[in-house]
Amino acid sequence: MRAIKPVLLADIGEGIVECEIIQWFVEPDARVEEFSPLCEVQSDKASVEITSRFAGVVKKLYYDAGEMAKVGKPFVDIDILGDAKKEDLDALTAPEGASETPNKESSESIPETHKSGLVSESPLQSGGSVSPPSSRDKNLYKSLATPAVRHLCRELNVEITDVNGTGKDGRVLKEDIYKYVESRDSGNNTAQPIRTSPEAPSTSFTTTERQTETTVALTNTQQQMFKTMTRSLSIPHFLYADEVDFSQLYELRQRLNKVLSQSAKEGELSKVSYLPFIIKAVSLALYKYPMLNARVDIDPKTSKPTLVYRSQHNIGVAMDTPIGLLVPVIKNMGAKNVLSIANELADLQSRAVAGKLSVQDLTGGTITVSNIGNIGGTYLSPVIVEKEVAILGIGRMRTVPAFDEDDKVIKKQVCNLSWSADHRVVDGATMARAAEVVRQIVEEPDSMILHLR
Repeated sequence: MRAIKPVLLADIGEGIVECEIIQWFVEPDARVEEFSPLCEVQSDKASVEITSRFAGVVKKLYYDAGEMAKVGKPFVDIDILGDAKKEDLDALTAPEGASETPNKESSESIPETHKSGLVSESPLQSGGSVSPPSSRDKNLYKSLATPAVRHLCRELNVEITDVNGTGKDGRVLKEDIYKYVESRDSGNNTAQPIRTSPEAPSTSFTTTERQTETTVALTNTQQQMFKTMTRSLSIPHFLYADEVDFSQLYELRQRLNKVLSQSAKEGELSKVSYLPFIIKAVSLALYKYPMLNARVDIDPKTSKPTLVYRSQHNIGVAMDTPIGLLVPVIKNMGAKNVLSIANELADLQSRAVAGKLSVQDLTGGTITVSNIGNIGGTYLSPVIVEKEVAILGIGRMRTVPAFDEDDKVIKKQVCNLSWSADHRVVDGATMARAAEVVRQIVEEPDSMILHLR
């Protein structure tokens, strides 16, 4: 059976209606196998690789790299080969009469220069004269690069398609960007001027007395933050803050890190931060106060608000990345010890920086922890994440003078923990009692031994 039908872009996450085509791995007339990668898309926060369910030949690409593709709409035509089941085809393709297609030329109009590879040879490489390529030629097969590299390009006013990638499969690396900028700024590449556009406002010093304003579109991450925080701030918040003595945890962490540094093999974690201990303490508190692990929902039958309790502790951890704030989730926290939490945090952080988090990494959270203290700041008022009822903000740890039992001045390590809670369902007393459990565990970290599983 041979069938040429438009394949629909499947749903890739909770409520995501569109995503950006980052790069194509195929071109028209290219043969694809089952599970072969077709393209990489960037949703509001995560990059996802879309693969083919069938073997066949690509006939048409509905979008250029950099364009926004609609979920549930056609994004590629494939001449499907073999004996695929009709119900599978119907689930993946648009109806025969569907005529909705984005404004894109047919595959027959693609220039021959793109038939042989992802990126055509530039005039500078071939020795020919320099002429600016059309926007269609530059965007059809965008250079391979991670979101972090693309963010760096925007910061340095660099067109990624102007950079020759030295990574695997021509992938553009950060080193390639820096070399390109160095060559450009030294005047060796005068044929390619610095891009100045509303997408990247100049940050150079100016002495003009007249005020100027530049409009810049929000990035995908900023757009998601805009929508999420707008919904979150419809929740009535209240703040509860407490100062916690980290002195014993400070000493315990030093001892454990000494052991880890001596026993860790190459590639293994050799140091643990304070964050895994705090996250574990939050999980232990949730066993006593499961309301903080719930979500507010509306009963579809009665249209009345309900509280949905959740058995697993899936704790989201706010992380600062090159593309903005991301909140990956550590799943089933109750079954993990401090060391496994530390390892998972390190893995999530490295993949977040590289732009390799999946949609699954960013969804399913039941409560969130935000550690602003590793950047700076003693106090904060964190904003509750939608579908959660509480969030913990961790401030900067600092050394302060204090009195011991004999009224002698000693050094103590203290940190402020700031909680925000949904005042529609959580009262101040409940929040204070749960925060007290966390405080006691952090101030007496040896008590975690009693809760080992």
